[in-house]
Amino acid sequence: MATVTTPPPRTAGPPPAADPSTPVEPQDYEPVRPKRRWLRWVVGLIVLVALGAGGYYWWSTRQTPAVPATPAQGPGGGRFDPSARAAFPVIAEPVRKGTIDVYVNALGTVTPRNIVTVKPRVDGQLLKVYFEEGQMVKAGALLAEIDPRPFQVQLTQAEGQAAKDRAQLANAQVDLERYKTLLAQDSIAKQQVDTQEALVRQYQGTVQADQGAIDNAKLQLTYSRVTAPISGRVGLRQVDPGNVVRASDATGIVVIAQLQPVTAVFPIPEDNVPVMMKRLTEGTPTVVEAWDREGKVKLATGKLVTADNQIDTTTGTVKMKAEFANENSALFPNQFVNVRMLTQTLNDATLVPTAAIQRGAPGTFVYVVKDDQTVTVRPVKLGPAQGEVTVVTSGLMPGARVVVDGADKLREGAKVEIITKEGQAVAPPKQGGPRGPRGDRPPGEKGQGGGKRGGEGAPAPEAASKGPPS
Repeated sequence: MATVTTPPPRTAGPPPAADPSTPVEPQDYEPVRPKRRWLRWVVGLIVLVALGAGGYYWWSTRQTPAVPATPAQGPGGGRFDPSARAAFPVIAEPVRKGTIDVYVNALGTVTPRNIVTVKPRVDGQLLKVYFEEGQMVKAGALLAEIDPRPFQVQLTQAEGQAAKDRAQLANAQVDLERYKTLLAQDSIAKQQVDTQEALVRQYQGTVQADQGAIDNAKLQLTYSRVTAPISGRVGLRQVDPGNVVRASDATGIVVIAQLQPVTAVFPIPEDNVPVMMKRLTEGTPTVVEAWDREGKVKLATGKLVTADNQIDTTTGTVKMKAEFANENSALFPNQFVNVRMLTQTLNDATLVPTAAIQRGAPGTFVYVVKDDQTVTVRPVKLGPAQGEVTVVTSGLMPGARVVVDGADKLREGAKVEIITKEGQAVAPPKQGGPRGPRGDRPPGEKGQGGGKRGGEGAPAPEAASKGPPS
C-alpha cells in the first residue's frame, strides 16, 4: 500500500532555521508585502474630481437662459426646441448706393515756389540795411546799400577818357575831309587818304570802348544798391552793416522765400501714376488738401500742378507738386504736412460700412441679416475705402443689412437681435408688408427653405434691454 506524504503548510515569512545535521528540503514561501495605502488616496482623488466636474456642469446648465416658446411649439409652449439658442444683440446697417471720392494720402514737404539768396554783385562796405527780418517785400524793393563812391569815381574816369577819345575822333574826321579834297585836286597821294580813313575808324572804336566803360561804371554803381529779385518773406540777416561784402560770399546778405503761392512736394505710389497723368494731360483740376501733422486741422486747399519725370526705383513712388494760395500763411517752408489728393470719383457705387468687413478663412466677408433674424456669411470683393465706408465690387446688393457691431460672437445661422447704438431693440420687418430690396442675396441665389417666418422666434422683452455685449 502506497504512503501519501503531505507537504508542510506554507508559512508567511522565511523558513525556520534548519539543523545543520538534518538535510533541508526546498519549500515554497511568500514574502511579506506592505499595505498599499497610496491606492486609497488615488481613488479618493478621482472621486473628488468627478464630483467637481458634475457640480460645474450643473452650475453651467443653471446659468443658460431659457429659450422662450415659439408659435411653432404649440399654444401651451410644449417642449423647448433643443436647437433654439438665445439671440445675440447686434447693430446692423444697410448697404447703399452712393458716390464716393477716392483720395490718396501722403506725407509732403512744403517748399517755396521760389527761393533766392540775395548776394552783393559788387565788392564794398555795407553801409545800410533797409529791411526787417521776417518782413514781406515786393520785387525791386531796396534791401541794402553798398558804399557807391568807388563806382562813382570809376564812372567819372570812364566819362573823361571817352571825352578825350571823341575829340581825337573829331579831329581825325576833319583831316580826312581835307585829304579827300586834296586828292580830288590831285595834290596828294591816295595812300595818305586811306591812312587817314583807318585812323578815323580806329578812333571810332576807341569811343565805343569808352562808352562801354561808362555803361559798366554806371552798372556797378547801380549794383551798389541791393534790391529784392522776387516778392516774398525775407529771412534772418546774414551780415551786419559796416562789414565788407563780396560777390563771392556764399551766405549772401539775406534769403527771400516766395510763400504766396507756396508749393508742396509729396510722393504717391506708382499704381496711381496712370490716373494722375491722365488728369494732368486732360487738364482736369485735381484738388489737393494739406492737413496738419495729426491730420485733424486742414491748413490749405490747392491744386495739383505737375509731376516728376521718373519713378523712384527704391520706393516705387513718383513725386507730385501741388500749389496753394497760402493767403493766411498757414504753410511754411520745409513744413511736414499730411496731403490728401483726390484721384477719382466713383458714381453709383455699392457702399458698405467699413466696420462690417470681416477677415478670416473665407477671405473677406460680412455677416448679412436675413428676414428670419439669422445671419449668413457672405464673401465680398472690396474696392477703394474712404473713411467709414468701403466700396464693394461683388457679393452684396443695396438694401442688405450687414452687422457692424457684435460680429465677434456670430457664426453661420446664428440668431440675432438688431438693436440701436443706445441698446434699444429694433422691431423686425412686418410680415405681409412691403419688402425692401432683396439685397441679402446676390442675383440668381435661391432663398433657403425651411426657415422661420420673420415674426417667429422674437426675443423676449427682457433680452432687448441688455444692449450689445461689452
